[in-house]
Amino acid sequence: MKMKWISTTYVEEKKQQTESESAFQPDKGTEMLAVNVYPGVEYQTFDGFGAAITEAAGHTFSLMSAEKQKQILDAYYGKDGNRYNLVRTHIDSSDFSLGQYAAMNDPEDREFRSFDLSRDEQYILPLLNRAEETAGRKMQVMLTPWSPPSFMKSNGQRVGGGSLLPEYRAFWADYICHYIKEYQSRGVNVEMITIQNEPIAVQKWDSCIYTAEEEKVFLRNFLYPAMEKNGLTDIAVNIWDHNKERVFERACDIIDEETDRMVQGVAFHWYSGDHFEGVQLVRDKFPQKKLIFTEGCVEYSRFSDAGQLENAQMYAHDIIGNMNAGMTAFIDWNLLLNKQGGPNHVGNFCDAPVMCDTDNDIVQEKLSLTYIGHFSRHIVPGAKRIGLSKYTDKLEATAFKNPDGSLVLVFMNRTNKELPIKIRLNGQVADFTLPTGAIATGILPAE
Repeated sequence: MKMKWISTTYVEEKKQQTESESAFQPDKGTEMLAVNVYPGVEYQTFDGFGAAITEAAGHTFSLMSAEKQKQILDAYYGKDGNRYNLVRTHIDSSDFSLGQYAAMNDPEDREFRSFDLSRDEQYILPLLNRAEETAGRKMQVMLTPWSPPSFMKSNGQRVGGGSLLPEYRAFWADYICHYIKEYQSRGVNVEMITIQNEPIAVQKWDSCIYTAEEEKVFLRNFLYPAMEKNGLTDIAVNIWDHNKERVFERACDIIDEETDRMVQGVAFHWYSGDHFEGVQLVRDKFPQKKLIFTEGCVEYSRFSDAGQLENAQMYAHDIIGNMNAGMTAFIDWNLLLNKQGGPNHVGNFCDAPVMCDTDNDIVQEKLSLTYIGHFSRHIVPGAKRIGLSKYTDKLEATAFKNPDGSLVLVFMNRTNKELPIKIRLNGQVADFTLPTGAIATGILPAE
């Protein structure tokens, strides 16, 4: 019985990937340096990986040559790429749009006769279609609003927070349902929505504030009834969609006996820190709910001095911590961006795993793309997290069992020393050394 290892190191800004094998031998009483793996102990089912196809990503993609477009698509969706199966995109504009827009701006048009998806059809949907062609399957799509149309809001504008006016709750619910159906009519597999992106953030870009009670009332009294009326109750509704430090409180405030059937999951971001315990608290209290990471990026405003290794390790650290706390899916923020970290209509630039110099037709695949791939290329949809214990907090680790019975271990070492490991599994032991600053994926085929 042999485990195959794929290891990535990054030294002096050079990436090196190596492959090796560890042979299992009978366990003769190993105590020290042990990492124990328990395939019989199963936790949450994992639904997959993906990234957001924003207008910014679609616009950037459109400016690249056919050759470079294929490179990008293969890197994310090809059989030798990261094998993404999930997509998130915005209902109307977000900060990663070329400017503010809404599909409809007429407060009197309750029949949606003026509803227009031309912005989505220009950049978002073409990239989504190309992704599906490359993957050879439909993407599972999540739709998220950043703001209702200006006329529905207390501050009369898409930006600067504001809130949904009570008299427009029913109209906004119908608007969301209409958006879903228009996407479906174009062949898009919309499976999930969130109610509001970052509902407690007042931003200079598209934003809208919901208290927990407002989000609950909107869901219970307006959105879910509208979904029932439109035959859309097969679309999974996810609440919160904001940082982890308040994820548990929000779940407790919204989910009760009445709303439980309306809420399929809780979505969260990473911008306020780890808070893996918060995710675990939601998993423990609401074990049937999905826990979906819906956004994270390396913001230039906060991490401009960080190098590629630090950025990639930020991704892997958060993925491992969230997985071990109960996360069921991972959706990165922008699929790709231009060399500025945009376009972004308010200058809120950030990093992405793929960056494009559109002037010179150059694609840069960042180390973070490789680090995410250490998970997404090997942990397939339907995999179950399994039991694991480790001998040191210097090692970050998670373990999964794929539907075919194969096992996947992902280890990361952020220290400046090698980490020797003895993997104990079903009475067998295998030796492996995790290099300094490395990430490694171990794959054990099904017996």
